[in-house]
Amino acid sequence: MQLFERTVENIHPLSKLHMNAAKERLDSLIKPVGSLGKLEDICIQLSGIFEKKYFDIDKKAIIAFAGDHGVYEEGVAPDPQVITKLQFPNFTKGICGVGAISKFVNADVFAIDLGINTDEKLEGVLDYKIRKGTSNMAKGPAMTREEAIRALEVGIEITNDCISKGYNIIGIGEMGICNTTPSSAIVSVIAECDPIEVTGIGAGLKKDRVAHKAEIIRKSINLNRPNRLDGVDILSKVGGFEIAGMAGVILACAAKRIPVVIDGFISYAAALIAYTINPTTKEYMIASHTSAEPGAKKSLEILDLNPMLNMDMRLGEGSGAALAFNIIEAANFTYKNMSTTDEVDIGK
Repeated sequence: MQLFERTVENIHPLSKLHMNAAKERLDSLIKPVGSLGKLEDICIQLSGIFEKKYFDIDKKAIIAFAGDHGVYEEGVAPDPQVITKLQFPNFTKGICGVGAISKFVNADVFAIDLGINTDEKLEGVLDYKIRKGTSNMAKGPAMTREEAIRALEVGIEITNDCISKGYNIIGIGEMGICNTTPSSAIVSVIAECDPIEVTGIGAGLKKDRVAHKAEIIRKSINLNRPNRLDGVDILSKVGGFEIAGMAGVILACAAKRIPVVIDGFISYAAALIAYTINPTTKEYMIASHTSAEPGAKKSLEILDLNPMLNMDMRLGEGSGAALAFNIIEAANFTYKNMSTTDEVDIGK
């Protein structure tokens, strides 16, 4: 609890002074003002995060969490739950989506088990298991408040350790069969909308089952009555361990003034939790891509984030965040290496 509270209290706004300095440099480069669009926005944001006119983002990491969900027993996902256990070790082997893309962009992947439904030790996976999956939120709270805070603190601990080792930009990822269900529940609670508005097919649910999935979410919310103004309460009532872990990463990055790249829909839910706990966390988030899930638009509207990519991706894992690393690096390289109008007389 103390780590969580200290972290939340240590989150402060971006430096307007350094953001203005970055904008002045960008405006002086040999190009029309604002013509690099989102690349310029990224550089201004990073300058405000690091409190520097120039900065490095050369050591990259994806921190991914996995957990299973008791609500799976309600028939809200088409795939067997064992896939969580089978797929997660592939994150660090470089043979799944996020693993392969991370290898290509030279990012390290850290895989943390917060609640996979297995007693096995998984190769390449750090074991911080709270327990073997959440409880069925359609029958009661997904976890206790203490468990929610512990999951948040694991995310904070892992992130602080990475930052102490020199990682200067971090993306978040996840694995957990049926985790679009708690994610849609989180969005529904925070957006104060009916679950059917933010519930989709997830990893391949048949469309005629989406209404059932939304009804399970509606039932869970009505039963548990999460407080939409209390991120920890929402997590404990209708969340997931891996979602809490990602929210912890966001909180830690904001407290340590490190940019955090969010992935797809599940990470939007984590971002909403972090934002509910401390709204200033939004200033440290970079949205990588637009998820195809119905709840994506509403989530991004609440967070006021504009993703840089629209690739029709819906894999999750952290794959979109890893893909965005190269664009963010390209933005910084351009910012540092383009000449200014004072350095080059392009009128001659």
